[in-house]
Amino acid sequence: MAEETMKDFEKELEESYKTMDTKEDPDAGKWDVFEKMLAEKTVAKVKITEVVKGGCIAFLEEVRAFIPASQLSTQYVENLDEFLGKSLEVVVITSEPAKKKLVLSHRAIEKEEAKKERQAKLDSVKVGDVLEGKVDSIKDYGAFIDLGDGISGLLHVSQISNQRVKNPAAVLKEGETVKVKVTGIKDGKISLSKKALEENVEPKDPSKGFKYVEKGVASTSLAGLLKDIKLD
Repeated sequence: MAEETMKDFEKELEESYKTMDTKEDPDAGKWDVFEKMLAEKTVAKVKITEVVKGGCIAFLEEVRAFIPASQLSTQYVENLDEFLGKSLEVVVITSEPAKKKLVLSHRAIEKEEAKKERQAKLDSVKVGDVLEGKVDSIKDYGAFIDLGDGISGLLHVSQISNQRVKNPAAVLKEGETVKVKVTGIKDGKISLSKKALEENVEPKDPSKGFKYVEKGVASTSLAGLLKDIKLD
């Protein structure tokens, strides 16, 4: 998904700032602080004081700021009123002193935390590990297994079973829990094998099961036919 830009919530901003006080800020130095916070991605804590069309209002350093609905969470927000009175950690994503527009985001913090958790999980996974995961999606060439914390790996069709599998959907179901072995990690991509956990079963030799040894002359009697057959 492409990163959101100001155009994605431009209308939300305009609707919000129609209701905001546009008098000159007596402390222009605060905008220098906001510019620095924007550049350094400084985390601040604010309290939601008002819900407006398209987002919420909070005050940062006593300056009114707008948090678009799309920047409240990485999840879809259906009811903005649930955020009223709630304190959130935010970063500045837009600071326009001339227009006195200050835009904050909590979503950016959630995304960064999720990224760190994913990397920590990825760093903890080693080749040879046996893990449990859920089948997230099935393709013609295999299945993607959700290993948790935003980590997934590819279970190639050739690694599903010792038995030949032509169609992964015939032996796997989405949502099914499976045990897999990590067989490779490259460029953040994890290769998995279910086949590696199966016991190696040698195919039966059809010649084994009974031995027939021909001795002497041919006989048509039942006793004669059976006497040279040795059962294993």
